[in-house]
Amino acid sequence: MVLALSLSGLALWGAPSVALAQANDLQSISSHLKSVSTMTANFSQTDRAGKTVTGKMTLARPGRIRFQYEPSIPLLLVSDGKALTFIDYSVKQVQRWPISSSPLSVLLDPDRDISRYARIVPSGNAGTVVAEVRDPKRPEFGVISLAFTRESSAPAGLRLLGWVALDSQNNRTTIRLSDVRFNTAVSGEAFKWRDPRSRNRGR
Repeated sequence: MVLALSLSGLALWGAPSVALAQANDLQSISSHLKSVSTMTANFSQTDRAGKTVTGKMTLARPGRIRFQYEPSIPLLLVSDGKALTFIDYSVKQVQRWPISSSPLSVLLDPDRDISRYARIVPSGNAGTVVAEVRDPKRPEFGVISLAFTRESSAPAGLRLLGWVALDSQNNRTTIRLSDVRFNTAVSGEAFKWRDPRSRNRGR
């Protein structure tokens, strides 16, 4: 897998030209994120046990994202712009936390200065750019490594391949994206969800 290869085998880079290239890549990622208002993609999600599920991702900045899993998976992860919500319809359980407390905030907050939290790491592939994002003041938020491929037709010349998220308990989740589309019309209805705890509740 391209993403898996791009996140393995870190090397030591010392030349000034490499440092400049890394700074340029970080600026390109920042420009890419700022130029993407919406994004849709198919995704595959692999957990630490190696189990993979698939679904559809819809993003609308600022603050909104939806991971709609395949029909056999009764789960939903959605952000309405205020909070990130995880719903398990099989047990009627809902969990919510601030967007700012999630590594996904790097994708959802267009005003966040990625240069304060990210560094470019070697990918082993000249066509792939990997940025490792973490907040050193908030290690409990974990680490997310975003992988991009260079593509001239994509915003700022980059297309998001996916990411690897590592939480504070070292639980690893890998997301791979395909059929990525940028800045197309997305309905606000995509970020509403049905609350399974009561017929009188809902978002």
